[in-house]
Amino acid sequence: MSARNKPINSITNSITFPKAEIVNSNTTRIPFKLIDHLIVVEAQLLDKKGNFIIDTGSEALILNKVHFPDAHPFQMKSEETSGIVSEIETIHEKRLKEFTLQNVKLYNTDADVIDLSHIENSKHMNLLGIIGYSILKDYEVFIDFYLNQITLTKVDQYGNKLNKKVYLEKIVDSIDFKLKNHTIILYGTINKQNLKFGLDSGAEFNQINKSINKKALKYFVPKRRLLLSGAGNKKIEVLAGKLYSVKLSNSVYFGPMYTVLTNLSNMNEAFGTNLDGILGFEFFKQKRTIINYQKEKIYFIDYPKTTH
Repeated sequence: MSARNKPINSITNSITFPKAEIVNSNTTRIPFKLIDHLIVVEAQLLDKKGNFIIDTGSEALILNKVHFPDAHPFQMKSEETSGIVSEIETIHEKRLKEFTLQNVKLYNTDADVIDLSHIENSKHMNLLGIIGYSILKDYEVFIDFYLNQITLTKVDQYGNKLNKKVYLEKIVDSIDFKLKNHTIILYGTINKQNLKFGLDSGAEFNQINKSINKKALKYFVPKRRLLLSGAGNKKIEVLAGKLYSVKLSNSVYFGPMYTVLTNLSNMNEAFGTNLDGILGFEFFKQKRTIINYQKEKIYFIDYPKTTH
């Protein structure tokens, strides 16, 4: 991680989630909605109410310059960003003296300020910003597509929950991951070929690098060509299809996942590591997932069994 430029000034702000449920003094449940394949929560900041994307692939808390044009002064950043807004050139930074995540307050929080209008326009949504790693890392994060909610539980420096009884559901499995800068890296196999995946809740589609071993690519079945809007509203054509036989451990594996075949060299440069693929929406759709950044561990909870 490159060094940050120091912000010129500090201002006091707070963000709240009006629809959140307080479980205990250190745990909050926040309902989310899916806009296309993006996890979106409603929040309020500086008397503005709107949407924030939950994006484990983004390094920082990001504010949309479109809605916060007068929060000056900004400091230009020399480092690149990543995740859903990777490769955007004009990035500024400000410091929020106080950032309130429902009932837990964080102080001296840095925020990137970026023009996110291309996401706002393409998704037909009011977008105040993006909540990334710099905020999420202090919590155990339960992303639950079954109940459409995120549970944030405060942890200590070792990753231990400050309140023990948080989940009603039973944890049934777990895997380890490596944290490279802010990127969650999972090691797995396809057709016995070792591969390295980044886990990114802001990725609407899984991505697989076209340069991986041909034995693994045999399990990618193309269906059609797709035109995607990348960072800065650039259009790229990709091959879309189903990816089969992704295995992360002897007991953690995935059914067919909708995936695009693409060149990940630019993404790898932004993430600062060499990845063979990105796991996003399709991952979280199949697995009720708990992320613990401090322990570098992911836990899984089963979907309820349906009865006929």
